[in-house]
Amino acid sequence: MNTTTIPKEEFYDRIARFQANIRGSGIDACLVHATESDMANVRYLSEYWPVFESGAVFVPSVGEPVLLVGPESDIYGAQRSVLRNIEKMIEYRESAEPECPGMKFATFKDIISKYAPGGKVRKLGIVGWAITTLPVYMSLKEQLPDVELIKADQTLLPLRFVKSENELDCMRKAYQISELAIEAILNEIKPGMTEYQVVGIAQREIYKHGGEYEGHSLYVFCGASTNNAISRPTHNKIIKNEVIQLNIGARVSGYSSSVGLPFSIGPLPERKKKLIEFGLEAHFKTIELMAAGKQAGGVVKDYEDWVKSKGNEKYMLYGPCHSIGMMEVEQPWMESTSDYLLRENMTYQVDTFFYDHDFGLRWENGVIVKKGGVEKLSSKYMKIVEI
Repeated sequence: MNTTTIPKEEFYDRIARFQANIRGSGIDACLVHATESDMANVRYLSEYWPVFESGAVFVPSVGEPVLLVGPESDIYGAQRSVLRNIEKMIEYRESAEPECPGMKFATFKDIISKYAPGGKVRKLGIVGWAITTLPVYMSLKEQLPDVELIKADQTLLPLRFVKSENELDCMRKAYQISELAIEAILNEIKPGMTEYQVVGIAQREIYKHGGEYEGHSLYVFCGASTNNAISRPTHNKIIKNEVIQLNIGARVSGYSSSVGLPFSIGPLPERKKKLIEFGLEAHFKTIELMAAGKQAGGVVKDYEDWVKSKGNEKYMLYGPCHSIGMMEVEQPWMESTSDYLLRENMTYQVDTFFYDHDFGLRWENGVIVKKGGVEKLSSKYMKIVEI
């Protein structure tokens, strides 16, 4: 039974728009890939989320798409996917590479013969280029030597940039759950707990309130590791009078969230407290700069110039936003080189990260771009917290 809150009709509309882009690009079909950890493109088209194995959707320029699964996933795929056609392929087996004796599998030649217009493909677009596995690539080259393989992420990814109302509702729910998880942490955290134990509080609350999974690897750091831009929790213990960093994200019906704040148990040294307060000021500044019609790169440059005007550029690694949706970080990036315009219902994480040699801080909240400003997906913990 399919329990997604995205209606089937919306999936079919996505496929139709994707096929229009395929035809407009002069490509005969696209092969869209996913892994268990990066499932977004395949789930966006089919609702299927691989477990252990990888997966794909073959989408011809016209006609019906087909979900491609590994040896163990045909029954699961049929129960989960909104697509009628499902084929089992050895190329999508798990990384332990079982030989699967006695099982029968489709080949890429079979897929093209059965699903491509006229049973032929001259140009095949690859979507999910960065996560396409070597076994898939080698099989394509061996079985389809005369077919041109083309990086085709831009035929699909822009469809995900602007969110529908159904997608936004999923994200609103995910952020609400994340805030509930943070509330539980702040009520229950004690010195002497490990970072892992605090993560456990968040996981309990995510599932308790209807989340289907974490939106990303949950961040709970105390002390020096807070200056890591990317990291994982450890057995490190929570202590008083030190920076504790949370980034907690729930996933709802495929859509991710994350709420981040630095806080402390007891007062912090003045040097650390001062940078945290500046980080919060910078966080609000970014939100002030965002609105539909603004150039993304211009927002970044204005933010960076503002940080420099305050004399704090030495603490800045990057900034100030990245897109969020089915992945906690997804295209389009918002960088100083970004020349696209912000559009209504694009969704971003306002991600304000500063670091010094012995600590760091990240304020993180989601927003929906609107005319004249943004709708905040989370705001409850945009404040200094000392417990």
